[in-house]
Amino acid sequence: MDGVVLAGTSSGVGKTVATLATLTALEDAGYQPQPAKAGPDFIDPSHHEALVDTPSRALDPWLAGEDGMCRTYWRGTGDICIVEGVMGLYDGTKTSTAAVAEGLDLPVVLVVDAKAGMESVAATALGFAQYADRIGADIDVAGILAQRAHGGRHADGIRDALPEDLTYFGRIPPMSDLEIPDRHLGLQMGSEAGLNRDALETAAETIDVERLVDVARAPPAVASEAAASGDGATADRRVAIAQDSAFCFTYPSVLERLRAEATVEPFSPVAGDPVPNADAIYLPGGYPELHGESLETGGTLDVIADRAADGVPIYGECGGLMALSESLTTTDGDTYEMAGVLPADIEMQDRYQALDHVELAARSDSVVAGTGAHRRGHEFHYSAATLDSDASFAFDMVRGDGIDGEHDGLTEYNTVGTYCHCHGESGAFDRLLAVPSRDI
Repeated sequence: MDGVVLAGTSSGVGKTVATLATLTALEDAGYQPQPAKAGPDFIDPSHHEALVDTPSRALDPWLAGEDGMCRTYWRGTGDICIVEGVMGLYDGTKTSTAAVAEGLDLPVVLVVDAKAGMESVAATALGFAQYADRIGADIDVAGILAQRAHGGRHADGIRDALPEDLTYFGRIPPMSDLEIPDRHLGLQMGSEAGLNRDALETAAETIDVERLVDVARAPPAVASEAAASGDGATADRRVAIAQDSAFCFTYPSVLERLRAEATVEPFSPVAGDPVPNADAIYLPGGYPELHGESLETGGTLDVIADRAADGVPIYGECGGLMALSESLTTTDGDTYEMAGVLPADIEMQDRYQALDHVELAARSDSVVAGTGAHRRGHEFHYSAATLDSDASFAFDMVRGDGIDGEHDGLTEYNTVGTYCHCHGESGAFDRLLAVPSRDI
């Protein structure tokens, strides 16, 4: 599958809107697009999936390793993959859009804000293309997509100013309908605030789809892992996964990894669903702070607490950690009882408390890692934990903040709750799948 990276000159330049318009243009031209996102993100990919009804691939060499990133790419389907970048093209301490493009050998189309520029848009693009040589990176900047550009003289001026080796792939017109509401952690999820399809189709008309398809190329193939391509439909092992508006941050590769060796059974704590009888339980991140009352009164967390006391392996990431704690207090001052498995009280803050790629070193055996093993992931949260005096941790922080600046992975019984989100290629879920099947 050929692909192209849509990279920004900076954060906030409109990469998500440009990506959605490009996906729309491809669909309207009869292609089946496969969306993807560079770096750690759950929110932008939710908009991709809501638009084209295809899970968006998470491409990050820190989270998955170089080969794991390639395997993740090749598990996608479709005619052409559109990879939305993260921040500006060259920005990022551990993973940049440039690193993803170089690792996959994909051409870059630069999204440039043209609202107040014309010849300067071309100068900006030329600078980004030449900067790769300065840092010794093999980055192929193929051309630009002009964000917030008018037609007529404005578009012609941008196109004419570009050097011959930079292609003009079209523009995204300035439209009030092309704005996505945001909140803490970023944009609202695609299921909540998807862009108007008519507006996207209007924007798609100004994108040169055929030029985009012509410049796309395929990354090198890598050997697939047998476990990642297996079918767990007949496996004895079962894993229950929370999936609803409070627990909505799950990478497709995680589901694929679990389905390879287990039957995956989703349930909704917000709806008060019964917890499936399973060998292990996974609580991904999301927005439990928006659903405190439902989680407190629904009864599902009480059942999870009972399962934890019975020794069922449970892994909670960020929002899952919050739900497994004693209590959760919102920024409005409302406090809700949570599962009470982990000895911490969680309180939401007005600004983010951590944002970075992380690396953890296991202090002891747990459902996530064996003693001494390392796990890589990322953290991004607005909450802080007040710990009981008897709190114990599964991990030391090699990189990142974790729960208390030095540790992550609160643990009790056979339960671990972290602020770290792990990718399906990280190895964390191999350990969860390795637990013996229970007689259920």
